Amino acid sequence: MINPAPIANDRISAGLWGALVGDALGVPVEFLDREVVRRDPVTGMRGFGTHKQPPGTWSDDGSLILCTVESLLQSGFDTEDMGRRFVDWMHRGLWTAWGEPFDVGVATSDALIRIANGSKAENAGGWDEFSNGNGSLMRILPVVAFSGTEPVEVLCNRLERASTVTHRHSRSRMACVLYGLFAKELLRGVHPATALSSARSAFVDRYGDAPEIRHFRQILESDMVSLPEEQVPSSGYVLHTLQASLWCLLTSKNYQEAVLKAVNLGEDADTTGCVTGGLAGMAFGLGSIPPEWREQLPRHRELESLIGEFAVHCGKSDRNRSSAE
Repeated sequence: MINPAPIANDRISAGLWGALVGDALGVPVEFLDREVVRRDPVTGMRGFGTHKQPPGTWSDDGSLILCTVESLLQSGFDTEDMGRRFVDWMHRGLWTAWGEPFDVGVATSDALIRIANGSKAENAGGWDEFSNGNGSLMRILPVVAFSGTEPVEVLCNRLERASTVTHRHSRSRMACVLYGLFAKELLRGVHPATALSSARSAFVDRYGDAPEIRHFRQILESDMVSLPEEQVPSSGYVLHTLQASLWCLLTSKNYQEAVLKAVNLGEDADTTGCVTGGLAGMAFGLGSIPPEWREQLPRHRELESLIGEFAVHCGKSDRNRSSAE
């Protein structure tokens, strides 16, 4: 059996830093219409704006990514532990930039209230068709890094289960899987266009007979590169975020271009920036992220410690698995 290509620590670190930076770039212009942002586009790290936060502030997206990283490091893949940390974020400010959350999505809030009231984590997420915001997609990257060299079935099952903590509908779970299959290839150093082709194929193999797959047709079949910006949605709907993030990456030559393109789409700018930033970090590497952007993130040393430890842990797990095979 041929061992899978190893996951480089650099690409894991770059994905996490990239997501946090992309999130922080988008926070000041979240909820603004695209035309409004176009008149005063984001060109670098700036503060205040929508949420009146200092430059470099990450949102709920970044906090839940960091809670997931800490959970995976300390407890392995354990959705109950993830859920408890998410509740700690909402109620006690765990892994917030400045000690308290300032933006919580309705579906995520409802799910975490259920957990706080005794619900099992995997039963907490909303399950109706109107519970398909991007609240699980935005935080799923660490699960990919942690499970990227596991068999595809294990990776997909973990992505679905991690989604259910806040978003249980099959469309949200499937979106996390498609993202994860794509990110898995990026972590191996595969070119984004090739990675998307592989992810599409694996996704259809898994869900080809599922009724929900009809909602993924544009992402699965369209030529992302030739899609004009006017046809790229950027709302908080999970499939809009996934499509926009793929488009931003596939039409960009470097990290900076991809994330600025993402946040300047407006609307749910922080999450589009976060998801795009994670993908672009993995695709272009840690050195592609402007150092001055990373350095403006608060709690910088704590981030370096947590992200560095996680990348090393995932790298060791990868090497151990390869040796065992």
